[in-house]
Amino acid sequence: MVSPAGELARLAGAASEISEIENGVLLALPSSPEISGLIAQVIEAERRCCRFLRFRCTYKPDLGPILLEITGPEGSGEFLDEVLGFRRVPR
Repeated sequence: MVSPAGELARLAGAASEISEIENGVLLALPSSPEISGLIAQVIEAERRCCRFLRFRCTYKPDLGPILLEITGPEGSGEFLDEVLGFRRVPR
């Protein structure tokens, strides 16, 4: 069984772009049924594991990218960076 953090890292690995946003990250993902299913799995797992995280998913028109915002309280951006293996650059 893969951990929730492992599933989240797998999802991030499929992203065409990862952006830092306030207290979180924004993943731009390819539009496909497989990615939609993986998003649902990740959200369900993370809702049990990291109950402080918030998820917002936007499907762009014309089969454009799927945008997944993952945010939470202060410090969540750094937490997600650590889980995903990124280093946040101070602004």
